[in-house]
Amino acid sequence: MDIGRKNGVAKIDDTDMYYVSFGRGEKKLVVLPGLSDGLATVKGKAVVLSGVYKRFFDEYTVYMFSRKNKMPEGYSIRDMAKDQVYVMKELGIEKASVLGVSQGGMIAQYVAIDYPEIMDRLILAVTAPYANDVVKDVVSGWIGMAKEDDHVSLMRDTAEKMYSAAFLKKYRKLIPFMARITKPDNYDRFYKNAYAILGFDAREELSKISCPTLVIAGDDDKTVGNDARYELKQGIAGSEIHVYEGLGHGAFEEAKDFYDRIYNFCS
Repeated sequence: MDIGRKNGVAKIDDTDMYYVSFGRGEKKLVVLPGLSDGLATVKGKAVVLSGVYKRFFDEYTVYMFSRKNKMPEGYSIRDMAKDQVYVMKELGIEKASVLGVSQGGMIAQYVAIDYPEIMDRLILAVTAPYANDVVKDVVSGWIGMAKEDDHVSLMRDTAEKMYSAAFLKKYRKLIPFMARITKPDNYDRFYKNAYAILGFDAREELSKISCPTLVIAGDDDKTVGNDARYELKQGIAGSEIHVYEGLGHGAFEEAKDFYDRIYNFCS
């Protein structure tokens, strides 16, 4: 079946933004990834990334975007949302459901706040409405590891902060290998994404989000903490929430029904 996989690049200002797309449907689902995008973009990964979205292919065209390639100093989460919407409109995406994961969920909040006309539905997965103490401690620690050029420790701590004990028991031995093959040439992109997280706070504007919203979280999130999901639920009128027992920040990878849940919410 031809599912229209595409590895694309969009021009924006003096740089560009990588994206992948797949599916042939008229509806649009936009996916915004987390801080991992600061280490590796989606460039050339349409085949790898499309598999979990196969249920969407008939009804939807799914787009997954990286942040733009050249990011200025002081580039904020709100700036990222502005640039994201610019590129969406350049690609003819006038209305979409938006799935934001972790940092991507922070960007998605500002997309919904500042550009309600483009929003169909909003899914906020394993994210927070501001850089709380847990977020600051974790992200600052990762910045420190990057500054020490200790990529193995960065990858190990990321995994420990994301995954369940069962998952780690099965895959922990692979972390050093993954670190060797994923280390970037430099951490400039990672730093700019990470510092943007540390400056993020949308709490006072959550009430502006008017589209149907689903908050998804694990009940043991060591990256954004366990209060964040309820702060989002309380701040966004009419929002729904689903919490996975026994999972944490990696619920979007570990929960077998994660993408079915998103499909059902959007359909």
